[in-house]
Amino acid sequence: MKVTEDQALADIADQMNIPVAEVDHELDLRDQGMDSVRVMELVEKWRSEGVTKVDFIQLAEDQRVTHWLTVLRELQRA
Repeated sequence: MKVTEDQALADIADQMNIPVAEVDHELDLRDQGMDSVRVMELVEKWRSEGVTKVDFIQLAEDQRVTHWLTVLRELQRA
């Protein structure tokens, strides 16, 4: 299984209860309503979808969508 960029964006928006179009890719997700519980829920969701090496620390260190998409892309390439 693979988490596509579109799926990741949909998952992020869903966690914050906003439309995908409202997710700012450069603004820190904490400033958009993301909290640590929601990040952990995304980690678990993406692990269950095959990105087994994604972890909370990777996402928490830089909470911009652009960073998260890069992390997911690199982990799925490995």
